[in-house]
Amino acid sequence: MVQLFDDERLDYLLNDEHMQIIQSPTAFAFSLDAVLLANFAYVPAKRGSILDLCTGNGVIPLLLSKRTRANITGVEIQERIYQMAARNIELNGLNAQLDIVHGDLKEMQPVLGQSCFDVVTCNPPYFKTPSVTEHNHNEFLTIARHEVYCTLEDVVKACKLHVRPGGKVAMVHRPGRLVDIMELFRKYNVEPKRMRLVYPKRGKEANMLLIEGVRDGKADLKILPPLYIYENDGSYTKEAEGIIYGK
Repeated sequence: MVQLFDDERLDYLLNDEHMQIIQSPTAFAFSLDAVLLANFAYVPAKRGSILDLCTGNGVIPLLLSKRTRANITGVEIQERIYQMAARNIELNGLNAQLDIVHGDLKEMQPVLGQSCFDVVTCNPPYFKTPSVTEHNHNEFLTIARHEVYCTLEDVVKACKLHVRPGGKVAMVHRPGRLVDIMELFRKYNVEPKRMRLVYPKRGKEANMLLIEGVRDGKADLKILPPLYIYENDGSYTKEAEGIIYGK
């Protein structure tokens, strides 16, 4: 029986009755951006290695394990959330395929090596660090949402460091950081190759950005069709439903 602490709960991962995930409303619970990134990112079907930075409770490695047999490593800096991720791997019997490392993504070279991964994914903190007086009263949420322990440049630099030449880097972020992402990708020789904007519904502004680049790749950016999440009546669009529930 899995051990739960404090306000943790045990959920089914989307509609999969064979995969469960430990979550906490105050420490970490995954959201739609993680699901969309796990669907968007290229992954090798059978062989290779994948690195997920800012892995949280391991939701992206868990989701990717449904699509690939490649080895997947997650990196998480917060001790409590790292422990949740480690228990999620054990809970789902994925110790042979998935591994979680506790540490700072800026200091992972001695642990993970350099240029070793075929794919690197990341759902990083979205917002620049506010002043201390503006921090969320919940430290877990502040660290997850704001660039407290790592900046966007730290993230892109780490992606470039760990992905092999010709390997792919996939990220979910806010559209307002698109120019920053493009500039940093090129600064660290990750050429943007695929991009998709996500809209809550038709007629609204995009609120999420999915982007994938190739280390040392040639310039050739493809802008994919927009992804709409909700119909006007509040129900999921067919495409969003297919991504979220596999229908």
